[in-house]
Amino acid sequence: MKVEIQDITFKYKSQKVLDDISLRISSGKFVGIIGPNGSGKSTFLKVLSRILRPVAGYVSLGEQPLEQFSQKELARTMAVVAQDTNAGYQFTVEDVVLMGRAPYLGRFQSESMADYEIVRQALQVTGCSHLRERSITELSGGERQRVMIARALAQQPKVLLLDEPTSHLDIGYQQEILDLVKRLCTTEGITVVAVLHDLNLAAYYCQELVLFHQGKIAACGLPTEVLTAENIEKVYGTRVLVSPHPVFGTPQVSLLPGMRHQGKTQQTNHIHIIAGGGSGGELMRDLYDLGYYLTAGVLSVGDSDWEAARALNLPVISEAPFSPVSPARHQEHLSMLQHAQAVILAEIPLGHGNLLNLEAALQAADWGIKVYVVEEKTEQNRDFTGGEGQKLLTQVKEKGILVTDKAQLYQALAKQFRLSHPFNELSERTNSAVN
Repeated sequence: MKVEIQDITFKYKSQKVLDDISLRISSGKFVGIIGPNGSGKSTFLKVLSRILRPVAGYVSLGEQPLEQFSQKELARTMAVVAQDTNAGYQFTVEDVVLMGRAPYLGRFQSESMADYEIVRQALQVTGCSHLRERSITELSGGERQRVMIARALAQQPKVLLLDEPTSHLDIGYQQEILDLVKRLCTTEGITVVAVLHDLNLAAYYCQELVLFHQGKIAACGLPTEVLTAENIEKVYGTRVLVSPHPVFGTPQVSLLPGMRHQGKTQQTNHIHIIAGGGSGGELMRDLYDLGYYLTAGVLSVGDSDWEAARALNLPVISEAPFSPVSPARHQEHLSMLQHAQAVILAEIPLGHGNLLNLEAALQAADWGIKVYVVEEKTEQNRDFTGGEGQKLLTQVKEKGILVTDKAQLYQALAKQFRLSHPFNELSERTNSAVN
């Protein structure tokens, strides 16, 4: 059954929450409603279910306006699973699911064998058969959510509305619930509209997404069309990287640090990072957030650390992909290093192509620049040069400062630059209060 929303406007007193919303949901589709808190998602779902009535516009199910359905007719057509599944009653699971048959019963009419068979099927489909005699209050959050979906299925609806069905559930239950909903959509032809907060789950499971922003639809369409870095930054105010799922190609959203300007005043706290092969991305992110002025190199174009530096808009010395560090890039590297007050040599794999980076770290130490050598995985062999790389690394360690974890590194840097970070300030205030 298709759902059509035309020019819907809704207000709480004088505050407009939904503003001229129009949307068409095709029969048998799994549609995700996404958007930041307060954007109108749950209100939209309540208007769809006739819990709230709009001040303008209309909703139709099939070809019939929502207002023309009697309460029983609507309950036979549409089922709602609310966000809060906490139950304050002692009914068994079977009794709770049996409540879904109420729209089909007359006044004082008892359930028939056919009703119990429908309940049995709903329990089986949702994997709740073994819970049939348990009290609803004894169940975990994921189990209760499945029971509530079973109750909705007992209504035999053509449209299923879900308000944050995976909230407060761990990743295992999230997958279990959404696998179930997707299966109902594809095998039973139920039209599903679900409010979801997790953008990656929404992209993975939903066929279409609707992005709400300040009571309006900011974007609507396939997940690849809606979940763009531009849309997310505009609506959520957050910088992200959107990349294809490595197996299925659906969009995956990864957080990026908020951008700040690396001005001249910050260059007095200049740290240069020598990384590669994924060894420096976390360092760059953390130190960037702590307010240091960062540079990096030499990094191969396309390397994950190169991508991290680019995402943070850091000055970086770049080398061609799959190429050794050239003498020209090495000289550029040394020129950049001369301006740094500290150098961090990340836990890089040692190969013939990046030995010049170790030479650069050694030169920095000879110039009197503090060189911090990160070595967290001491048992791991990362020398692929037959010993030449390890020999150079040992020389850098002798002239530098060995750190065995990142927390130790960050504390050493704060001491060198005489910086008081928020965590340190909080600790000092707490200690003073205790003493």
